Amino acid sequence: MNNLLPIHYFLLLAALLTQPSLFQSSYHEYQEALSKSILFFEGQRSGYLPQDQRVTWRANSGLSDGWSYNTDLTGGYYDAGDNVKFGFPMAFTTTMLSWSVIEFGDSMPPDELRNSLVAVRWATDYLLKTVSQPDRIFVQVGDPYGDHNCWERPEDMDTPRTVYAVDAPNPASDVAGETAAALAASSVAFRSSDPGYAETLLRNAIKAFQFADSYRGAYSDNSNIRDGACPFYCDFDGYQDELLWGAAWLRRASSDDTYLSYLQNNGKTLGADDNINEFGWDNKHAGLNVLVSKEVLEGNMYSLQSYKASADSFMCTLIPESSSSHIEYTPGGLIYKPGGSNLQHATTISFLLLAYANYLERSSQFVSCGNVNVGPQSLRQQAKRQVDYILGDNPMGLSYMVGYSDRYPQRIHHRGSSLPSVKDHPEFIACKEGSVYFNSSNPNPNVLVGAIVGGPSNDDSYDDNRDDFRKSEPTTYINAPFVGVLAYFAANPNFS
Repeated sequence: MNNLLPIHYFLLLAALLTQPSLFQSSYHEYQEALSKSILFFEGQRSGYLPQDQRVTWRANSGLSDGWSYNTDLTGGYYDAGDNVKFGFPMAFTTTMLSWSVIEFGDSMPPDELRNSLVAVRWATDYLLKTVSQPDRIFVQVGDPYGDHNCWERPEDMDTPRTVYAVDAPNPASDVAGETAAALAASSVAFRSSDPGYAETLLRNAIKAFQFADSYRGAYSDNSNIRDGACPFYCDFDGYQDELLWGAAWLRRASSDDTYLSYLQNNGKTLGADDNINEFGWDNKHAGLNVLVSKEVLEGNMYSLQSYKASADSFMCTLIPESSSSHIEYTPGGLIYKPGGSNLQHATTISFLLLAYANYLERSSQFVSCGNVNVGPQSLRQQAKRQVDYILGDNPMGLSYMVGYSDRYPQRIHHRGSSLPSVKDHPEFIACKEGSVYFNSSNPNPNVLVGAIVGGPSNDDSYDDNRDDFRKSEPTTYINAPFVGVLAYFAANPNFS
C-alpha cells in the first residue's frame, strides 16, 4: 500500500498556509478581467480571420467547412480545446453572450460593448448559415473521433470535416430550439446598433423555432447524428426545455403574444417545473425560469407565475441561510457539481443571480425563502463570492482565468495554445507529431488570454495538467455568461 500523499495535497496545504485570500477578499481588476473574457473568443474563431484579429498567434482554419453539402459553413467557434464546431453548445454560448449584452451592456465601456457584439456576430453569422436551407439544420462540423485522435493546430487540420445535418421530418428540437433562442436574443442585442441585422436574426429565429416545434425530439436520437454528437454533446436532459427556452426568447425579442400563449399552455406538458436547479448547454430550466420571471416581476404577467415560483425556489437553494439551501460548495466556497468543467456551473449560476437581482430591484421585491427574505444585495453577494474565487480568492491562490494576475494555469488542454503557432513554426505539424507538445511539461507557448478552465476538484485542488481535460480545458460556454457577470462588477467595483 502506498502511503505517500499525492503532491497536490502538499501544494494545497502550502497554498492554505500562505494565502490569506481564503478568508479575506483581495481587490480585483474586474474591468481587466472583462476585457480578457471577451478577447478569449478571438482565440476560438474558425474561418477567415479579420485584419483586426487581436489573438495574433491564430490564423485561418476550417476554410472548406460545408463543402460536402456544397454550402458555406465556415466561421463560428471551436467549442473548447479541440477543432470541432458543435452546434448545440455554440448556440448556447451565443445566447449567453447576447444575454450578457442585453442585461449588462449598458454597464460596459463602449469598446467592450463593441467587442462583445463582435463576439456575438462571429457566432450568429455562422448560425444563420446553419438554418439557411429549407427544412434542414446543420448541427455540427468535424468528426470528433478523428479530431480527438490528433493533437493538431486548427490551421493544420487534415481530419475529416464531416458535416452533420438534420432534415425534416427528423427531429432536432434541442439544437433548433437553442438556435432560435440564440438568434432571438442576439436580435435584441443588435436592435439599437444594427436594426437591419436584428430583423434578419429575428426572422431566422422564428424559422428555427418552427423546425424545433414541428419535428419534436432530440437531435442526438437521429442515427446519423448520434455517433458524432455523443457522448460529447448528446442531449442528456431532453429537448423540451429548449422549446420553452426558444419560445421565451422569441417572446422577449418580438413581444408576440403567440409565444406568451406557448409558455402559458406548454409549461406543464414540457416539464417547466422539472429539473429547475440546473442551467447549462444541456439544461435550460433555471435560466428559462429567470428569463420568464422578468415579465412577471416587471410586467405583472401573472399567468406566468409558475415560472417565477420555480425561479424563487432555485434562488433559495443558493442561499446558505435558507432552510432549502442544498447546493454543494467546495471548502473554499466554490459552487460544485460533479461531472467536469465545473466552472460552467459557477459562471452560469452567477449570471442568473445577478440578472434576478436586477429584476427584483427594479420591481422592489424580494424572494421569500421560508425562514429568510432574500433581496438583490444578497444574491449579488453570492455571485461575487464565485467571481472572486475564480479570479484568485481561493485556497490555491490561483486565477482560473488564463492571463489574469500573475498566477494562472500554464498548461491548459487546448491544441492551438499548446502547439507552436504557425507564425513561429510555419511548417505543417501532422496529427501525431503534436503529441510531443501534448506530453510536454512545459507551459503552453501561446497564452489564450481570458480563457476560463474547467476548474478545481471538490477539495479545491488543481494540478495544472494538460492531460486532465475535465479541469484544464476552457470552453466558450464557461466564458459567455461570465462576460455579463464581469460587466456588472466592473461597473460596481466597490460592491461588497
